Amino acid sequence: MSQVEAHITGTVWKIEVKVGDNVSEGDTVVILESMKMEMPVEAEDGGTVKEILCEEGQAVSEGDALVLLDN
Repeated sequence: MSQVEAHITGTVWKIEVKVGDNVSEGDTVVILESMKMEMPVEAEDGGTVKEILCEEGQAVSEGDALVLLDN
């Protein structure tokens, strides 16, 4: 099991995956908005999306877990 974490403090602008999706290393799973810029958050490992831990519009801090992947 691995988790995809926010690399910046911002707001969840868009969630690009749903539970059950297969993702590869480097795939965008969430897009964060910070200071009017969109920042993609990419999976560091491949796997299946097990759980989404955030909602669109939610404020997140750097290091917060956003998505859980089942490797």
